[in-house]
Amino acid sequence: MEHGARNILTVAKSMTNKSMGRFITPWLFGAIVVCGCGDVPEPAPGLPAAAKRPGGPSGDDASDTKQAQPSRAINLADKGKKVAGEVSRLPEPLLNPEQLASGWVQLFDGQTLFGWQSNSEANWTVRNGVIHADSGAPGLLVTTVPFADYELMCDFKLAIGGNSGVFLRTPVTPEDPAEDCYELNICDSHPAFQTGSLVARKKGPADLKVEGDWHTFHVVVEGPKIAVKLDGKPVLDFTDETSSPLVAGRIGLQMNGGEIEFRNVFARPLGAKPLFNGNDLQGWREVPGGKSRFTVVDGAIHVEDGAGFLESESTWGNFVLQAEARTNGDELNSGIFFRAESGTAENPSNGYELQIHNGSKNGNRLVPGNAGTGAIFRRTTARFVAAEDRKWCALTLVASGANFSVWVNGLQVTEWRDERSGDPNPRRGRRLTAGHISLQGHDPTTDLDFRGIRAARLP
Repeated sequence: MEHGARNILTVAKSMTNKSMGRFITPWLFGAIVVCGCGDVPEPAPGLPAAAKRPGGPSGDDASDTKQAQPSRAINLADKGKKVAGEVSRLPEPLLNPEQLASGWVQLFDGQTLFGWQSNSEANWTVRNGVIHADSGAPGLLVTTVPFADYELMCDFKLAIGGNSGVFLRTPVTPEDPAEDCYELNICDSHPAFQTGSLVARKKGPADLKVEGDWHTFHVVVEGPKIAVKLDGKPVLDFTDETSSPLVAGRIGLQMNGGEIEFRNVFARPLGAKPLFNGNDLQGWREVPGGKSRFTVVDGAIHVEDGAGFLESESTWGNFVLQAEARTNGDELNSGIFFRAESGTAENPSNGYELQIHNGSKNGNRLVPGNAGTGAIFRRTTARFVAAEDRKWCALTLVASGANFSVWVNGLQVTEWRDERSGDPNPRRGRRLTAGHISLQGHDPTTDLDFRGIRAARLP
């Protein structure tokens, strides 16, 4: 059977009611805006600011000048083949509103390898809208940030006689699939672990034949359990009962011999806990000295006027944050701060800032007008504008050590590594310790809503 036309949209329709229920959790990553994210020059898309930006009206001060060195984006491989992220046109959104609300993101934009890194000299490229490799040293193409519990869906096509796989909770360069990763094999002719097996851990069905055609994996990785479906049919159910089950790691695609192609690569983080109950502001506090008004309207946090901040009582270090945001006017400015110091009247927003601003230059959405929704403000510019004013947008942020990835409406717009010297104030340097999450009222024109705010810690 030819499976080339299948993707997550088609597969999702055939899922059970139980699994479809998982598709209905709103997940957006808070767009983070630091006080004073005014209309200032921004760096090239995906790249860091080369110099200090002018301060703004609500808290930016000379302390920003203490940055030790400029930061850089990490849309390049740490080693091996470099992968670029510049798009020639807006990537095609492949997820419908229900899937976006439930937390799915596209790990592949159909044009570039942005958000991936290679651990070898394999010739990973994008051809005709698919990820392709067929020569060079065997190795992996891995995500630049880790995931813990998640669902994964991807289409793959392996040439006859080839050898490939999908790696789960893997380091960049795994050494032993029995110890440091879970290797979901794609190889009909493997002598011990054929297609659908976890190499060195559990054998799958012996009669699976996939080489030469497109097929779809649907994988659920949750706690010590891994469940795998191939073209909608269960093929593997595994529980890691060793003394040290893996709890987090990268997602990897393998070229281990022969031609391999991947497309429609989607992930959905699992295990997030609500930070907002939809009824009141329990678990949040207003930072003293602000002018913004924070209320709950129709199950969303509504903010008007500014400047001002609403700060989470809990603190978060390494995490996946999801939220939905809506700007109720043209090119309004707001954001979500993270790893922030406790806000005071004098210093209300010393944190990293995930920008919310949907403006573009001369109507070209490939050129954000003010860093762009999903940018880490003052550090990067979003690759393109993926959200629209007056419409809910889904935001996803993964913060892992010094690495930060952001998706807006399922499309990855930011990949950045903070290589500044350490400092408890992210305005001045790299902060790795936990901090607060803070919603921003930017100025007197502020009129925004936030909902579906939730987060999951990364081990």
